Amino acid sequence: MKIFCDFDGTVTVRDNIASIMKQFGDERCEQLKNDVLSQRISIREGVEKMFALIPSAKKEEIIHYLQETAEICEGFARFIAFANVQRIPLYIISGGMDFFVYRLLEGLIDEQDIYCNATDFTSESIHVQWPNPCDEYCATQGCGLCKPSLIRKLSTEGETTIVIGDSITDLEAAKLADVVFARDYLQQKCEELNIPHIPFSTFDDITAELQVRLGVTKQ
Repeated sequence: MKIFCDFDGTVTVRDNIASIMKQFGDERCEQLKNDVLSQRISIREGVEKMFALIPSAKKEEIIHYLQETAEICEGFARFIAFANVQRIPLYIISGGMDFFVYRLLEGLIDEQDIYCNATDFTSESIHVQWPNPCDEYCATQGCGLCKPSLIRKLSTEGETTIVIGDSITDLEAAKLADVVFARDYLQQKCEELNIPHIPFSTFDDITAELQVRLGVTKQ
């Protein structure tokens, strides 16, 4: 069993990229977000264009803003403890950016278990880099950070793969997973496409479900 968990809007209550764009972007960001959600443009194209609208000089201001406003979802620390006790590998696979994902997860998840996008602040505006691209089996070839490719890379045959997510960026991973925990937009898409899934509100819900599946006595 291996767990692959989204970050923005899943580990954190709100989507951090959306929060950044609302606070530091302009009306063009909203249109790009809608284009991504409606799948008119790829996730990679939309995210790249949104961050290109924000000056690199805003880096520390953005980090401070997220540290003040980002809220970790209830039960996440207990969920990590449960996975550690059960020796279930837990990976964060995030379409978010390294400069804030690492900072917000500091002390919770080792950086070696976090996969996210990279950022370059040497130019006038923020430039997004893509260290985890689509492999040859990806159906979309525009993911940016390709979650299905990472699942294929990090899993071995016979393992049960668990995906936890909330958004369009988790949809292709959900199609590949053995077990899906979904909320918000991902839940809607799973219902629409008849993808088996388990709705959740907090990470305590996920812990409770896995305890039942593993036959673990609740603490």
